[in-house]
Amino acid sequence: MEPKDEPIPRWRVGSGSSLRYGAFVNSMSSLTPRAEEKEKVTISPRRAYLAVAVLCYINLLNYAERYTIAGVLPNIQEFFEISDSTAALIQTVFISSFLLLAPLFGYLGDRYNRKYIMIGGLSVWLVTAAGSSLVTKSYFWLLMLLRAMVGIGEASYSTIAPTIIGDLFVGTKRSAMILVFYLFIPVGSGLGYITGAGVAALTGDWHWSLRITPILGVVGLVLLVFLCPNPPRGAAETHGEGVNVATSYQEDVKCLLKNKSYVWSSLGVTATAFLTGALGFWTPTFLSRARINQGLISVCVKEPCDSTDSYIFGAVTVVTGIVGACLGSGLSRWFGVKVANVDPLICAVGLLGSAPCLFVAIFVASASITTPYVFIFIGELLISLNWAVMADILLYVVIPTRRSTAEALQISVCHLLGDAGSPYLVGVISDAIRRSKPENQGWHFHSLKYSLLVCPFVGILGGVFFLLTSVYITEDRRVAASSVEGTPQQGATSEPPIELSNGDKTVIIES
Repeated sequence: MEPKDEPIPRWRVGSGSSLRYGAFVNSMSSLTPRAEEKEKVTISPRRAYLAVAVLCYINLLNYAERYTIAGVLPNIQEFFEISDSTAALIQTVFISSFLLLAPLFGYLGDRYNRKYIMIGGLSVWLVTAAGSSLVTKSYFWLLMLLRAMVGIGEASYSTIAPTIIGDLFVGTKRSAMILVFYLFIPVGSGLGYITGAGVAALTGDWHWSLRITPILGVVGLVLLVFLCPNPPRGAAETHGEGVNVATSYQEDVKCLLKNKSYVWSSLGVTATAFLTGALGFWTPTFLSRARINQGLISVCVKEPCDSTDSYIFGAVTVVTGIVGACLGSGLSRWFGVKVANVDPLICAVGLLGSAPCLFVAIFVASASITTPYVFIFIGELLISLNWAVMADILLYVVIPTRRSTAEALQISVCHLLGDAGSPYLVGVISDAIRRSKPENQGWHFHSLKYSLLVCPFVGILGGVFFLLTSVYITEDRRVAASSVEGTPQQGATSEPPIELSNGDKTVIIES
């Protein structure tokens, strides 16, 4: 097809750079933005809602699979005869591969067909997750390798799925859909504990607990293929016409690093990931050891181990996740009209408020089981205020054509400094403390108790990061909106010059 025959998009956003992707992009067939531009089909509300439902279902399975390991951790430790720090490496290698590949998928997601990328990643996830359930006792290294490969599949999905929702909806509808999508993080996590522990108890073998989500994942893959569209980038903001970008990856990263709201909120998200990673992995085991320390149950010497705390903590995670995310999103809508920077303030309150709750829960576990659960419930509820709000912040302070890159960089940073290392760090500290009294069974509990004290301090630090975000977010949000709308913004420095094209007429706007 000659260039003159190609449909010309109404909106074209770019930088002043001379680097263009035209020749390369035109050679990439259906994976390219050109092919995406040719698909100028209006996506009906019904299809958009179906797409969100499919993405939510897969998101639920992703997090259920991720935390199934934590639900049967005592069984795995007994099976492989491994220490706390070695057990934590199972989660660390998974998150490490996840964070290392997220920037690659972010780059691809801003330039090529996002649906195809997710299909490929989900296929890898299904095969490797199922393979993890076949590992025998002498092949612990193989379990580690397969868990790392599971992270490859999740990186492709978690990086791209929120940006598709962002291109299907705008305004309060987008906030509501993002809320629903992120609700399935705690719901999936909680179901991971419950199904993992339940299947292990039912079958007497923890391997079976890792086979449930891959089976359900096949259904998700089929639904993704047939029901999820690949909307033009910025379709919601430009009434379906999309936004086309012609900037290099280096320019995208440079602009994101100049966006103070994005940088500080990403550090806040990192602190949240540290908390949820460490608590999600170790809390059931910690409370199980608390029961042993109080003489309520005996030490596990043969699987299946007692799974009571996996069930309870899973239920707590589901309930606090749903209530907290809905409450956070509701507060954002109620106060957003009067308080422009309310979103980061909600996140700050959530993290700062969770710190004393976690501190109390950790120490009272020596004498009680009920009281720690009360404070864990409150702490988890406060942390869950952040889920939907954090995601919404990124979508409205970053222009559509950089959202996948922004998601990817945020994922890399928050996992690198957050939940990739936090379970392992807690495990290492626990092992180091326990070595001072290796024969004391009670010290097995107290060593983990003291190592978990790092969590409340990280929560306070995360609250400070979100308070700093609140200083800049109003201006950064205005700059992002003006870049898409094509109107100049006085004093804006977060974005490069904007090039608007309509037919043969081109106007350069310095933002």
